[in-house]
Amino acid sequence: MHTLAMILAGGAGSRLSALTQKRTKPAVPFAGKYRIIDFTLSNCVNSSIFTVGVCTQYLPRSLNDHIRAGQPWDLDRMTGGVVLLQPYVGPRESEWYQGTADAIYMNLDFVRHYHPDVVLILAGDHVYKMDYDVLVTFHLDHGADLTVATVRVAPEDVSRFGILETSEEYKVLGFEEKPAQPQGTLASMGIYAFNADVLYEVLMADHTRPGSRHDFGGDIMPQMVGTHRVYALPYNGYWVDVGTIQAYWQAHMELLVDEPRLDLLDRGWVIHTRSEERPPVNIRSGAIVDHSLITDGCVIEGAVAHSVLSPGVIVRRGAIVRHSIVMTDTVIGENAVVDHAILDKSIRVGAEAQVGWGDDRTPNVPANLHSGLTVVGKNTPIPARTRIGRNCAIAADLSAEAFGKDQIPSGTTVGLVGE
Repeated sequence: MHTLAMILAGGAGSRLSALTQKRTKPAVPFAGKYRIIDFTLSNCVNSSIFTVGVCTQYLPRSLNDHIRAGQPWDLDRMTGGVVLLQPYVGPRESEWYQGTADAIYMNLDFVRHYHPDVVLILAGDHVYKMDYDVLVTFHLDHGADLTVATVRVAPEDVSRFGILETSEEYKVLGFEEKPAQPQGTLASMGIYAFNADVLYEVLMADHTRPGSRHDFGGDIMPQMVGTHRVYALPYNGYWVDVGTIQAYWQAHMELLVDEPRLDLLDRGWVIHTRSEERPPVNIRSGAIVDHSLITDGCVIEGAVAHSVLSPGVIVRRGAIVRHSIVMTDTVIGENAVVDHAILDKSIRVGAEAQVGWGDDRTPNVPANLHSGLTVVGKNTPIPARTRIGRNCAIAADLSAEAFGKDQIPSGTTVGLVGE
């Protein structure tokens, strides 16, 4: 039994504001040293799946640089291994991937080359641990044409997911993608196991179907429920869609409790990643660190509480970082305060500046910021003594002159975050 995995990793992730201004969502850093896609890639190798195609599209350079030949995941193999699959121009009509199903359709020659029995279609932008062998075994035991992994979600979140209705034997009786009035809370995880011959059949039919959006959730699943044996695997482990700033931040804060649901210390299920050599963490005299993840190369002179710091972050004397996520090589200047904020890579926060200042919670509707979190894009310096309020979105690659004044009110966007 040969299983091949196809990872959909081309999403723009626009709800992540400035974090996806320069990179695709699966390449967004997570938990200090990882990228979001590391969890799906690690699940593959931990499940003994060593032939993996990664469909990329939106701003792929950061993702491509991260994966390369796949060595950190033991996927740099002479046969199989990991292959990056980008849209291409060929002898037949072709263009950008038009949907999740179209991305696989455009790469059916890659899939067929390996003659798999089962094809896994996986999302590259979720954080979770899952043994895919359990999914494949369930799929085969039930004689399914398609098996979809499912999870229970909170009632207030159901409109963000595809919702399934199933029998007591787990057969899917109905499916609706992102319903306005959902009838249940059993949601698709965007993880599918297909019999290979069935996958070929349904993708060929969908490609020529008038009006199709060429999407697994919007088109393939609803069609197959009425024509094929479709089953739902219930999943009870850790899984989170970090597709919004609030969800992304909350997932990080949940890592800081004494017994987190996502155990990154589990040597039985290692999350692999590409990382560079950095010196040990340097916590200097007078520093205070509480309930935080501090990654290699960090220098801490000030106070860090309930925060996640990526490699090479420097927190100068008198500075305070709390309830925040600070990414690689960012420097927090003397007596600066970073509170309930997400700072991307290579940011310089000037002395006595404040990011996440005041009690005003005016929402930033265009940037989808409502919970008080402020986001700053990579390479943008924050001038000394500048005060940036809550729910602010600061674009990447700005100059200090872009701020124009030393106080940025809550709910403000500085720069073109979406470009």
